[in-house]
Amino acid sequence: MKNLIFMGTPDFSVGVLDAIHEAFNIVLVVSQPDKPVGRKRILTPPPVITRAQELGLETFQPEKIKDQEVIDYIKSFEPDIIVTAAYGQILPKALLEFPIHRAVNVHASLLPRHRGGAPIHRSIMEGDSESGVTIMYMEEGLDSGDIISQASTPITADDTTGDLHDRLSEIGASLIVDTLSDIFNDTHTHMPQDDSHVTFSPNISKEDEKIDWQNDATAVDFHIRGLSPWPGAYSIVEGNRMKFYFSKVGDKQTDKAPGTIVSDTTDGFLVAAGDGNTVEILEVQPAGKKRMPASNYINSKKELIGKIFE
Repeated sequence: MKNLIFMGTPDFSVGVLDAIHEAFNIVLVVSQPDKPVGRKRILTPPPVITRAQELGLETFQPEKIKDQEVIDYIKSFEPDIIVTAAYGQILPKALLEFPIHRAVNVHASLLPRHRGGAPIHRSIMEGDSESGVTIMYMEEGLDSGDIISQASTPITADDTTGDLHDRLSEIGASLIVDTLSDIFNDTHTHMPQDDSHVTFSPNISKEDEKIDWQNDATAVDFHIRGLSPWPGAYSIVEGNRMKFYFSKVGDKQTDKAPGTIVSDTTDGFLVAAGDGNTVEILEVQPAGKKRMPASNYINSKKELIGKIFE
């Protein structure tokens, strides 16, 4: 039986861990250290560690994966392959090349598009028509290794990053099991990435979160859904910050200034965009409040119609 080390951290990785655990022998699960969470800053283990412990698996949470004592400890498990899925640290060459079957990564995009840390967010924010999962050999470059397998899924007009995240986690879980079987049976193929089609998707910054109403309505809609449910797109009206979680392109045009709350609708309210079209806002979170349907909010704040989001 092959010995496998799994490295992952967030919710995306949990389904992948479960699928691999059902089919193969995991000798160690490596994840990021516990971190403070919430307003009370309670030290909390990553989702992968919680699940691994439920499964009775050996776990390890090094601060720095490149430390020599960490490398030596991981090597002591004599893995035949290392599988990573949103682990969060760059593996050193000493680990990438140690297993007989090397190290592979489950990446949430159709490489070479969307290399980097936020491929799911940016695939929606940039208006892609499809996304998917790539299983690739790992090398020292950022998501630049040979592609072993891929599976795709359409991105719909209703998809948020949360929706796509869950779908890609399921796709990745199924794909990695099939791919590992091919690798162990020596029936897999792999091909280099086409560098002419490379794009990068860096982690979401604070600056990325603010909505620019000067953009066209389609781009604003992509932005809102691409940052939903985390970290959430925001704008400011009358000095108060508001987060936006769901939207669609409105069916009305306007000559109002971009960012103007044009009117209420049955399901929410319309905001003017930079191209003269509108964005219908469907779910919001006012400062200090819980998420709510935008219709509930605007029905209690009719005086905001005509005001402008900054």
